[in-house]
Amino acid sequence: MSLSLPPLSLYAHFPWCVRKCPYCDFNSYTLRDSLPEQRYVDALIEDMEHQAGEAAGRALISVFLGGGTPSLFSPAAIGRVLGAARTVFGFAEEVEITLEANPGTIERGRFSEYRAAGVNRVSLGAQSFDAAALQALGRIHSPEETCRAAEELHAAGLANFNLDLMYALPGQEERGAIEDVERAIALEPAHLSHYQLTIEAGTAFAAAPPALPADDAAAEMLAACQERLISGGFAQYETSAYALEGRMARHNCNYWTFGDYLGVGAGAHGKLSDPAHGRIVRTAQTREPRRYLAAPAASMTRKAVEARDLPFEFMLNALRLSAGFDTALFETRTGLSWATVAPILGELQALGLMSCANACWTPSPLGARFLNDLLLRFLPAPSATGGEALSTRP
Repeated sequence: MSLSLPPLSLYAHFPWCVRKCPYCDFNSYTLRDSLPEQRYVDALIEDMEHQAGEAAGRALISVFLGGGTPSLFSPAAIGRVLGAARTVFGFAEEVEITLEANPGTIERGRFSEYRAAGVNRVSLGAQSFDAAALQALGRIHSPEETCRAAEELHAAGLANFNLDLMYALPGQEERGAIEDVERAIALEPAHLSHYQLTIEAGTAFAAAPPALPADDAAAEMLAACQERLISGGFAQYETSAYALEGRMARHNCNYWTFGDYLGVGAGAHGKLSDPAHGRIVRTAQTREPRRYLAAPAASMTRKAVEARDLPFEFMLNALRLSAGFDTALFETRTGLSWATVAPILGELQALGLMSCANACWTPSPLGARFLNDLLLRFLPAPSATGGEALSTRP
């Protein structure tokens, strides 16, 4: 099979927050000194210029400014980053440009300035509309600030925004989870991301875990929230993503369909197809911001993904999609023959864990409940060797 060049996206990481949340395992740091805005933007631009050749003539279909808290950076700084991305890579028609923002770090009126800088989509970290729950999560904003931020987004002409919500929070009951969804819908977002709170290693919650709802209670919460979201006009198109018609996140869809993306910024990761050599390469930048600022281009490492690992990596993304995937997507995005995974999928179908309709494969309702177990079936047998290491780029 022949590996093809898929669509290309750009992820830019902004690693600082006003305060790190106790559940967060992302590469983020509490901002203790003044924000090195100009130096960091300079480093991002150098990083982009260093990776210019990776685009292979492809314009960006999406840009995601994530963190951390990118909205700590001024609209002018964001405009510089986007201007450089347009110059270095070019933008596809109707490019999607998303800015992550926390309600507590946005001053009233600034969304219009971010829109003028080139942002056309915002992802707002609401998490909950219950003040006690927000305090338990270590959030610095209030429910009222989320509502004001949503009003400002509409006023700025940024109606294409996402709200992040969490459920199965400390002490939360089903009614509270549904109320969060209802208050979110009332703000008229175009997209909702709905995640279960999980305890991740290395976080403050891992060191001192809060009391969370039992698994059965969490599952009941999810089912009730899903029903409310669907009745509110939101279609579930991915495990944790719901959108109004035509408002699916283009950037995330590129991830889930095993597309390519460049990663710039401290700790940013990328995934790139290399048809000339029949391989897929993972890139990574140094995590610590000071080290990244010292040498943003030289710090990037590259590693080829072994063919034996590609089925798992593909399924890790594609099995999340409600619409599923077909033979052609698997073969063109991995360069592998369908025969590589056909026996496993057949076994899972026989067990009632996978379904195939109109040539598209999706987890069955039962399989969706045990998605991690499905993924384990695509892991390769243990090996003493890792992927082919490639030299750090000069």
